[in-house]
Amino acid sequence: MLKLGHNTIERLARFGYGARGIVYCLVGGLALLAAIGRGGRAGDSESAIRWVLAGPFGAVLVGLIAFGLLAFALWRLVEGVTDADRRGTSPKGVVVRLAHLLSAGIYTGLAITAGSLALGLRRGGGDAGQDWTAWLLAKPFGLWLVGLVGVGIMAGGLAFLVKAYKGDVTDRLRLDAQARRWAKPVGRFGYAARGIAFLIIGGFFIAAAWHQASAEVKGLAGAFAALRAQPFGWVLLAIVAAGHFAFGAFGLIQARFRHIDAPDLDQTDDAVAAALRTLR
Repeated sequence: MLKLGHNTIERLARFGYGARGIVYCLVGGLALLAAIGRGGRAGDSESAIRWVLAGPFGAVLVGLIAFGLLAFALWRLVEGVTDADRRGTSPKGVVVRLAHLLSAGIYTGLAITAGSLALGLRRGGGDAGQDWTAWLLAKPFGLWLVGLVGVGIMAGGLAFLVKAYKGDVTDRLRLDAQARRWAKPVGRFGYAARGIAFLIIGGFFIAAAWHQASAEVKGLAGAFAALRAQPFGWVLLAIVAAGHFAFGAFGLIQARFRHIDAPDLDQTDDAVAAALRTLR
């Protein structure tokens, strides 16, 4: 068995978990500051990355974040294709692996956005979600497809909430019993917050399908705004924002302590080639 950190993909995965963790710490921290009236902004991942870009050595730091997010996307791809986590071919295992492939696509997009910002190639902050939703609504059965996307996002939110409730968030971490006692609440709080956000975002997509209006689609910033608009909304926003900070902190824990049984690069190439042959 390979030693910790000696495998190229394992190193990339750990760097990726760390980059994702930093992004969500920023997202949660800035939203928490906004909730309690101490500045900040209740925005999404891109707005957090833009905040880093505006600071000292911003382009360099954002470039490192972009590389880390791309590394995380690669790890998700490896997880989905090679079954590195031994999920198996049960219905649950297949769903998890498909979710990892979807995650790979999402984080690839965010990495490209961060890289473009670091290189000065992206200026405006247009809503890509509304753009592709408008394109999809214009297609045959587009209304139903957008609705299915919303249902899928909400299903992901429920999965996060179930994971938080069951408390098995540390099952793949190399931690002793004492460390698990403090790591588990952090992870459960983080997964619960992500679950709530996913439920709200999925609801936006269903509303877009119902009203046939892409303007109804909103991302994490919209979910934060929806919470803020409720009675005692600043409290709700503060709780969910703190949960996103906890999710980021748990990502940093995963970067150091997660069990990663990554295949070598040549083994990964073989697995990807086999998967492509299966699709033909």
